[in-house]
Amino acid sequence: MTETAAPPADTTESGLDDVMAAAAAAAPAFGALRPAARAAQLRAVADALGSAADDLVPIAQEESRLPEARCRAELGRTTFQLRFFADHIEEGSYLEAAIDRADPDWGMGPRPDVRRMLQPLGPVLVFGAGNFPFAFSTAGGDTASALAAGSPVVVKAHPGHPRLAERTGAVVSRALAGAGAPDGVFAVVYGEETGRRAVRHPAVRAVGFTGSIPGGRALHDLAAARPDPIPFYGELGSVNPVFVTRAAIAARGDSVLAGYADSFTLGAGQFCTKPGVLLVPREARLDPLVSDLRARAGAPLLNDRVAGGFADRLGALAAHPGTEVLVEGAGGEAGWTPSLLRTDVGTLLADPGALLEECFGPASLVVGYDDEESLIAVAAALEGQLTATVQAEEADPVAPRLLAELAARAGRVLWNGWPTGVAVTHAMNHGGPYPASTSVLHTSVGSTAIRRFLRPVAYQSVPDALLPEALRDGNPLGLPRRVDGRPEAA
Repeated sequence: MTETAAPPADTTESGLDDVMAAAAAAAPAFGALRPAARAAQLRAVADALGSAADDLVPIAQEESRLPEARCRAELGRTTFQLRFFADHIEEGSYLEAAIDRADPDWGMGPRPDVRRMLQPLGPVLVFGAGNFPFAFSTAGGDTASALAAGSPVVVKAHPGHPRLAERTGAVVSRALAGAGAPDGVFAVVYGEETGRRAVRHPAVRAVGFTGSIPGGRALHDLAAARPDPIPFYGELGSVNPVFVTRAAIAARGDSVLAGYADSFTLGAGQFCTKPGVLLVPREARLDPLVSDLRARAGAPLLNDRVAGGFADRLGALAAHPGTEVLVEGAGGEAGWTPSLLRTDVGTLLADPGALLEECFGPASLVVGYDDEESLIAVAAALEGQLTATVQAEEADPVAPRLLAELAARAGRVLWNGWPTGVAVTHAMNHGGPYPASTSVLHTSVGSTAIRRFLRPVAYQSVPDALLPEALRDGNPLGLPRRVDGRPEAA
């Protein structure tokens, strides 16, 4: 049966104050829980969300226009990353516990007893993403990593799926309460103005955001303009360029072009890691790619606002005097079919602001080059990126310099792969220099995403019984620690 309930009303100013007061009150007790206790709460949330799939998925389909298989897979990713963070905090190294015992013979003079660890920041405000209603939204990666850190979470529901946010939030709240979490550890609020007020609220200690450059930058500036500026961790925009060498085209050109088509049209081109620009030798045959794209069916975009923005950006790209439309996509009841445009390196370098702006949807730009040295020039002209991909052969002379140039501008550099798909794993980095993100030092995916919501505290000459358990003699929690500069034996 189709869900017909009205979306939740915007949260009132007094309602927001109540939610924030509850989060602030919960923060000390929640942050003081042993990692194993918080891990059990995260697993309880994962179990509850999995059990609620038949209730949540139809709402996600209706509000986001995404197919059932995609929604179920994304919910599976959401529960996986909750369990992933549970395992990570149980292991304990995330606390970075370090102990330097008193040393009267220390090289620069007598050293006091100093012990350091990471502790929760306090209440975190999370803005859910529109294109991932589960994995990057209400119970998504920012929420999972903040809760794992011991920070209460207030989610500002995304306007593209408010009823899903409400229902998901209810499942999360019940699961946390049933697992013994303090009252106020999790809540969902609604409304655009509510989001702005929440960023400025004195109880909020950090913000996690996934969305557009204009929206993210506006909220970032609010966070920075507070009397007490707070960290704003925003994942914003990226064109995720792909650089293809002549040797790669000669060795496997058809498979490269087919993989590119699959990647940029995945999810109707509405992934933050969609490859928006493909650099190929000018002589590369594009006929197979053009035929492939013309045969592809349309897919609906997330909502009318996204569709309107895509149409505007695609129109501007097509109207540029230096571009040629190879495949003209169209919108209709079935959604948008793919679009493909072409230009050359000289035109791109002459007007990167217009041609390297993200086009969120099923469109991409092919850029022809004559000299592989121009690949280095394009890489050097890039703004910050979430990803950059090199399709090449290992012996390609340009490859080492190209990889080095791209590593300076992207958070993840791929070799002979495709950027769509971000693995939830320990070594992952999902971020990059601005405007890919607002904090080049951190990732929003992977175990180190937890680091955004923790801060270091050092205790000097504090009696053992008064120290946090993680820093006490005897290591009662059995954590990995560094003592006098060396790993402590378990």
